[in-house]
Order: sequence, then structure tokens, then C-alpha cells
Amino acid sequence: MMLGDLGAEVIKIENPKGGDDTRAWGPPFAENKDVADAGRGESAYFLCVNRNKKSVTVDMKSSSGRKMLHDLVKECDVLVENYLPGKLSKMGMGYEQLKEINPKLVYASITGYGQTGPYADRPGYDVIIEAEAGLMHITGEPDGSPVKVGVAITDLTTGLYAHSAILAALIKRGVTGKGQWIDCSLIESQVASLANISSNFLVGGREAKRMGTAHPSIVPYQVLPTKDSFVMVGAGNDGQFAKLCNRMELAHLLEDPKFKTNSDRVKHRQELIQTLTDRLKEESTSVWLEKLNGAGFPFAPINNIQQTFEHPQVVARGLVQEVEHERAGPIKLVGPPVKYSDFKASIRLPPPVLGAHTDDVLKNVLGYSDDTIAALRNDGAFGQ
Repeated sequence: MMLGDLGAEVIKIENPKGGDDTRAWGPPFAENKDVADAGRGESAYFLCVNRNKKSVTVDMKSSSGRKMLHDLVKECDVLVENYLPGKLSKMGMGYEQLKEINPKLVYASITGYGQTGPYADRPGYDVIIEAEAGLMHITGEPDGSPVKVGVAITDLTTGLYAHSAILAALIKRGVTGKGQWIDCSLIESQVASLANISSNFLVGGREAKRMGTAHPSIVPYQVLPTKDSFVMVGAGNDGQFAKLCNRMELAHLLEDPKFKTNSDRVKHRQELIQTLTDRLKEESTSVWLEKLNGAGFPFAPINNIQQTFEHPQVVARGLVQEVEHERAGPIKLVGPPVKYSDFKASIRLPPPVLGAHTDDVLKNVLGYSDDTIAALRNDGAFGQ
């Protein structure tokens, strides 16, 4: 999707029998505008990650389907796949086989555990890797059970790593003229995303623990209760802490040697957090947001999803875009989040209906004739 946002022509290869599994993940579903084609509707889950893609159905078990894919490989710059290691090689679609067809091909494999190692043949899922690679251990309240992050963050992080790796491989190809095989895994992406937590262990031998919204190395830097809800307050340095105390009418804390530096505040975390909490509970969140506005340190309310999309900055930046879907009519999507001075990332294509672009790709990318397409269809190469 991100490559598509940057202008790439993305061809999504799907099983003719149902396509991408996420097409069935729901509710919610976007209702089809044509009452005669009501059916189940379009999965909101599928809609959120499949813009700027063309859908082509292929039966990869058929020889004619594989021949069609080989022809596509000759024309394409990048292939992205997430099969278990070795599975595509058995179908004539492994990297070593395809680089003979197109030596410039950038072949990106995304798996749970990578192409080698004792766990390579295991399937990987976001929540499993969250548990297995440390993230779940550090997520949740100190006295509570481990919990997963609210979105499939390991999947998303791995996608981001794969995205930058593909772009780097394309730049390298521009120099050498050769493609390469990218081996990207959920477990390695997740371990790499532990950031300072991993460094604390590797450098300082410090085992991590669940801290709720608190930060292990900065105090105060967490969610705190007010009279009627919560706010997120951060003071990343001594100057910001001073501004926080002044705005909260707690200037006397600045003279207390227990809170002079961040290291002092980390040592006396519980006492300081209790003092701040007692003061915050005297006023409502709306009052505190007004008091703390423009104070020179980070703070925010805990917004729900509706409030998030009503946020003045989100609205002003035009992040939400409306596109016309073939069956569902007008639908709203979160658009590309990055702005460029000399390029506009855009939603050029709505999320596709299953197989919607099969004929278009065969004609305009591969140059197949109508007779050839009809013969392939009769042969079951891409569904009936």
C-alpha cells in the first residue's frame, strides 16, 4: 500500500476462491450500494490496507496460472510474498527460480521467523510474536496481566521495515543493475523495535517490566488521573519539569532535592507521581487542558477514536480522504500520512473488488489478446 501511495503500480495476486482472507474479516462491513448485490458487503479491515492496488486472481496450482505469473515477473520490479519458507519454490515461484527470469527482480519475503534458523518453518502471527519477542511482557499495568497493543503493531512495524528495505534494494539495483532477495521477519522486526528497552538489557543487564503508561527512564512521563478522566503528561528534561510545576502551582517541588534532576525524579518516582496526581484530581480535564496550554511541555487528553478523527490538526492536514468504491460507493479512508514538497501521495485507486483488474493487467501489462485471456479462463488459470 505504501509503495502504491508513492505511485507504484501494485498488482495484488489473489486466490480466485475468496481472495485475501481479510475480505471476510468483519463486521463491520461497508454495505454495497446496489441492493441487488447486497451480499455481505466490503470488509472495513480489507478496505483500510488495500488502496492503490489492482486485484488479479490466479490459481497458482495450475500450470497456466504459474506461466501467467512468470510473465508478470518479467515485467515487474518487485515481488512481495509471505508464504512459509520453501513453499513458493515448490510452485516454481522461489527467488532462485524467478531471478533466472528477471535478474533485476527485488524479491521480498515476509515471514514470522525468517528464512533460516530452528523456527523458520513455523507460521508467524502478530499477537504470537508480541508475546514471544518481549513486547507483551512490557505492555500492561505493573500489577496486571500482559496485554497486546491495541493494533497489530508487529505486523505494521514489519511492513515498515520491508518497505524501506525494498526502496533501498531498488536504489542498489540502480547502481549494480541486479535485484536481490530481502528476508524480513516479524520476530526480528519486533526485537529491533524494543528500542531503549533492548539497550537497557544489552548494555545495563536490566530486565524490563510492565509499567503501564510510565516511562522507565523519564519522570514524570505517563498518564495521570484528573477529577473526571485522564491526561498524558510528559517532562523530558529539567526545564520542562519546571514549567509543569509552575503551571500546576507546585513550584515548591523545584526546591526539593529529591526532584532536582531527572535521575532524582526516577529514584523518587512514586512520591512525585502521587503529588502530581493529588493536584490533578482537584480539577477536571478541560480545566487542566486550558491551564497547561502553551506551557512548553507535552501533554494531551486521552482521546477516543471519534475525538481522534475530529482533532483539529488531523482535520487541517486532510488525512481522511473519501474515494468511490465500485460496490460500496463513497467510503472514507485514512490517506497517506507523509507530505512532500514536490510530490503528492494520493489514493488513485479504491480498494479493489476481487479480480477486478485481471483482464486489464493481462491486456495492458502482458499484452495478452482476448483469445489468450479466454483460453486461460477456460483453463481455470485465474478463476471462472
